[in-house]
Amino acid sequence: MATPVIPPPQGSDASATRPTRAPGAERSSSQVPGTGKPTLSCVLLTMGNRPAELRRAITSVFEQEGADVEVVVVGNGADLPELPEGVTTVRLPENVGIPAGRNEGVRATSGDIVLFLDDDGWYRSKDLARHVRERFAAEPALGALSFRIADPDGGPDQRRHVPRLRVGDSRKSSVVTTFLGGASAVRRTAFDEGGGLPGEFFYAHEETDLAWRIMDSGYTIEYDADAVMYHPAVAPTRHEDFYRLNARNRVWLARRNLPWPLAFAYLGTWVGLTVLRERDRAALRSWFSGFREGWREDAGPRTPISWKTAWRMTRAGRPPII
Repeated sequence: MATPVIPPPQGSDASATRPTRAPGAERSSSQVPGTGKPTLSCVLLTMGNRPAELRRAITSVFEQEGADVEVVVVGNGADLPELPEGVTTVRLPENVGIPAGRNEGVRATSGDIVLFLDDDGWYRSKDLARHVRERFAAEPALGALSFRIADPDGGPDQRRHVPRLRVGDSRKSSVVTTFLGGASAVRRTAFDEGGGLPGEFFYAHEETDLAWRIMDSGYTIEYDADAVMYHPAVAPTRHEDFYRLNARNRVWLARRNLPWPLAFAYLGTWVGLTVLRERDRAALRSWFSGFREGWREDAGPRTPISWKTAWRMTRAGRPPII
């Protein structure tokens, strides 16, 4: 059987891709026949430079027991290597960034729940998909799950992989206000109602932008310490534009999603934290360059969350001023 290939949409700006369904649009049910359980899809984004790791990631999805998972691989401006039979592929002619690339992958899925997996990550347990399906089936208000990321070499869990202000015990689950893009599962209706990932962000804070809008639609987000995946320990600063995009997108995040009093408080907090934490002058120059860029350039549509949502975030342990 030939591997199905889905081309990118014609006549559209790929860097600002949105899901084919408009926010709030109804989706037909695609539950597993006779079970009432939601169906699962997994989107893997790759630049084609880690073929062995990509195959390992795909294998870990296909080896899931008790739940079938549709697999969609997106070549983000790169040709794809030979992949196992049954994988749907999407080839993008250029690197459109992480959020826009993942949006294209979601367009090609049919599942009720979409898992996102980095091409250098993989699922530790063969029971993860079944666990995720059961969680979403039992909790209709659950919009997204953020998985626990474990070091395959046995090192300690990294604090930045636990998406809450007071990290505490990484093996303890909790309600949170964001999720990790390459280690997560999102309800498709919540993804659509949130408008998908913000393609113009390219990299950094895109998951938080969607998470806040998911919460504003009435869903909850949880860090699930029982849903474990493996990922090598790497520093986020390895990305060339890390500091600039981190700052620019933080400004965009606030401008797009927060009532102005909270937006100014949020950005003021992060200016202070950055100055206190960062000692590298070049990094600070890059960060403040991105911060200015965030004010000068178009942040996209402004749809502030409600004060009720801001209070829910505060009760979840992370008020939207930090």
